[in-house]
Amino acid sequence: MVSGCATVCEILMRWEQQGEGFPVVFVHGILTSPSLWRYVMPLVEERCMAWEMVGYGESIPQGDGRDISVARQADYLLDWLDHLGIERAVFVGHDLGGGVLQIAAHRASGRFAGIVLTNSIAYDSWPIPSVKAMRSMGGLMAHAPNAVFRALVEMLVRRGHDDRHRASESLSMHLDPYEMHGGAKAMVRQVRSLDVRDTLAIGDGLRNLDVPSGIAWGAADQFQKLRYGQRLADDLAAPLKVIEGGKHFVPEDHPQELAQVINQLLLDVKEKQATPE
Repeated sequence: MVSGCATVCEILMRWEQQGEGFPVVFVHGILTSPSLWRYVMPLVEERCMAWEMVGYGESIPQGDGRDISVARQADYLLDWLDHLGIERAVFVGHDLGGGVLQIAAHRASGRFAGIVLTNSIAYDSWPIPSVKAMRSMGGLMAHAPNAVFRALVEMLVRRGHDDRHRASESLSMHLDPYEMHGGAKAMVRQVRSLDVRDTLAIGDGLRNLDVPSGIAWGAADQFQKLRYGQRLADDLAAPLKVIEGGKHFVPEDHPQELAQVINQLLLDVKEKQATPE
């Protein structure tokens, strides 16, 4: 896997990529970074590019003083695509990243050859209660001792995994950027940017998106309930793959199942492109 970075509209943006072929763009959510997709990307034999949201992961410093809301991330993503000259791609989003993609598709559906959502925010499904609590604590949370912050992140990560071994590995990986770039203060900045109106504003329009879609959902997710995955599947006219026992972090715990959904959508997209109108 190769790391990339470029200054786009005066923002240093980062991504991870591997492979050649048709672009498949992955967008992570809160607590994570492009490393979320480390087990999925090798199973997708195309040009896989995992974009890092502004103000997250190694890009946490880039969020200082900037709007890092889900709606604004959609603009940043489209700017990044323009910079790289990517006119059309298949997109895969998890958690906040799925919300970013719904908004970006609403604004620029022609860029979307397809979209896969896995345990994504949508409609009024977010912020979850624990995130609302962090936001309400405000300054107190920002000055929490490092041990308290680590315990909070560990609780959230472990609740989101059904694979205990993978949870331990992921905790270490996803904590590192926070500990390097401000700890609790960085997370407070992130949670303060979350506004459910971003997805409510485009929720009714999902039915009108003419974009090939796929949904993969961990049935035991305590953060983003299965009923939201079912609603997305209905609105997007998409097949729904329910991963029994799966929790929130499907890309890490169930990469094979998620890759199957992505690869099937890619196959459908290619067949559609090859079929004369």
